[in-house]
Amino acid sequence: MTPSIASVTVAYNPVHVLPRQIEALLRQSRPLQEIVVVDNASTDGTSDLLTRCYPQVTVLKMSENIGMGGALAAGLAYAALEKRHDWVWTFDGDSVPDDRALQTLLEGIGSLGSDETKIGMVAPLPVHLETGTCYPPLLWQDGYVKPTPDVLRKPVWFADLVISSGCMVRRAVVETIGVPRADFFIDFVDFEYCLRARSQGYQIAVVNGCKLDHEIGNARKVQIPGFRGLWPVHAPWREYYISRNMVHTAWWLYPNRRTKQFVVCHLIRHAGGALFFSSNKLACLGKLVQGFWDGRRANLGVRFRPN
Repeated sequence: MTPSIASVTVAYNPVHVLPRQIEALLRQSRPLQEIVVVDNASTDGTSDLLTRCYPQVTVLKMSENIGMGGALAAGLAYAALEKRHDWVWTFDGDSVPDDRALQTLLEGIGSLGSDETKIGMVAPLPVHLETGTCYPPLLWQDGYVKPTPDVLRKPVWFADLVISSGCMVRRAVVETIGVPRADFFIDFVDFEYCLRARSQGYQIAVVNGCKLDHEIGNARKVQIPGFRGLWPVHAPWREYYISRNMVHTAWWLYPNRRTKQFVVCHLIRHAGGALFFSSNKLACLGKLVQGFWDGRRANLGVRFRPN
């Protein structure tokens, strides 16, 4: 039986980049049954663009910006639970799949044979095309563990943490574990959802043959002794959610001593990066500290929004 598949894009002021993604979704060699855009209270004309140029797209218009967490939850609730599509292919507004991406992901699942039923999510490899930098999914062993080169040479392998953009979620996962956390607003929303799925025995397959053109925010090339790569330049409000949601996950959702130690060390390194590379250093550090204490106290919800 051919599965029914819908895409869900979380969109916040993406009017200049969203058409590339919509056109790519419409060109898929394996057609989608529905294309859904969750308009997260955009103010840049996104809604008018979709109405004028893409009338075939289903638009869920939010009355306010409820963040990646809230918008992704709304999109999955609609596509998986209300419309009952078998799979939901989730995206940020600025990610672009190639024309055979969906077919490649499905072929990757099919190659697993009888083990296919254990798969709850399937993801591509995100690639920053401007630099050629690949950001592979991660393993989770009381903290982040990068896959080995041998793993990355396999056609299909299994991860614990994948970003939401480009990831397909099976409807049964949403029925079993619910939707992503709206109270996280943004950042670590997708990783927490992956950990929740893994805790229920679902596997997350990564199809190496499927590459996703994924922008890494406002990234800049950086190089210092011991580090060379891209640094995503975040506003202070964004640093707050990065810190808070990660700390809350370690202290309240999957608590153990090694995980807490990893999170503290990770945030110290991140704070060092903010000191080196951020333009608003003191404000970013202040929000990182505030996020740490709010995460410890389980003080969640929407605390700050983009200006």
